Amino acid sequence: MKHIQNLFQRIVVNTLSVAVLIGIVIPSALADADLPKSKDHPLLTRFPDSRITEYQKAFNAVEFKVSSAKDGKLGAGAKIEKKMIEGDATIIHYFHNIADKQPSALQLLRNYQNAIKSIGGEVVYDRVPRDNDGGETTLRVTTGGKDVWVRVEPGIFSAPTQSYKVWIVEVAAMQQVVSANKLLDELNKNGFATLYINFDTGKHDLKSDGQATVKEIVTMLKSAPALNISIEGHTDNVGQPQANKLLSENRAKSVMSAVNAGGIDAKRLSASGFGQERPIADNRSEDGRAKNRRVELVKK
Repeated sequence: MKHIQNLFQRIVVNTLSVAVLIGIVIPSALADADLPKSKDHPLLTRFPDSRITEYQKAFNAVEFKVSSAKDGKLGAGAKIEKKMIEGDATIIHYFHNIADKQPSALQLLRNYQNAIKSIGGEVVYDRVPRDNDGGETTLRVTTGGKDVWVRVEPGIFSAPTQSYKVWIVEVAAMQQVVSANKLLDELNKNGFATLYINFDTGKHDLKSDGQATVKEIVTMLKSAPALNISIEGHTDNVGQPQANKLLSENRAKSVMSAVNAGGIDAKRLSASGFGQERPIADNRSEDGRAKNRRVELVKK
């Protein structure tokens, strides 16, 4: 698990607040009650006073529900899509030890939602608890170069001691094979080339695959010394428009700075961000939002 621990911050979910910590230690009294060889996922820890009663970790496919409505709500007109997500799956069933300190189902769901949102993730399905239905939520975040899906489903809370189940699936983020020749062909043919450079959610720092793409951009520009380009960032519609515009601009500038550092004259380059203003796909679906999160090279 060392390679995964390097990818994720540990997020402690408690009944009062969400705190981001690194290297949290589970009290020995709690750990002793866990199912042998089980443990919390590095991304999300349990509610206090809970123990693990079921644990699975393997490559698997898990069903997640996604709502077309903002913040995953289920209001009028919302369309619900069921997606099978394949990847490294961790499935944990928690059982609450202390009956008089049990969180409500809604409290549990909201705290997990806040935990994911605190690291730039989003709520894509939110069914609030009612009667004997404990509710359910689907969460999504991109971090450490992986697209991570989380499903949380509380049990039926009329029982003296409640339980809840968490599914976490890590999948490789969208990969794109980029070559200098292909980029130049697209620019000459269409006037622009679309790149899917993976950034962590809410961040603009280039990752290793982004650096590889930059090398191809540099190679292309060196092979076509008369070519000047505008580097333009775009986002999906999750979040505030102004924040998305700034984020897209910062991502475009990160690419431009790296291209410049690779030996391309800054006079041949410019950078701008359009946020969510120019979608190329339907933002109501996860696939559409993924296509809208892009960087375009535009021929000047």
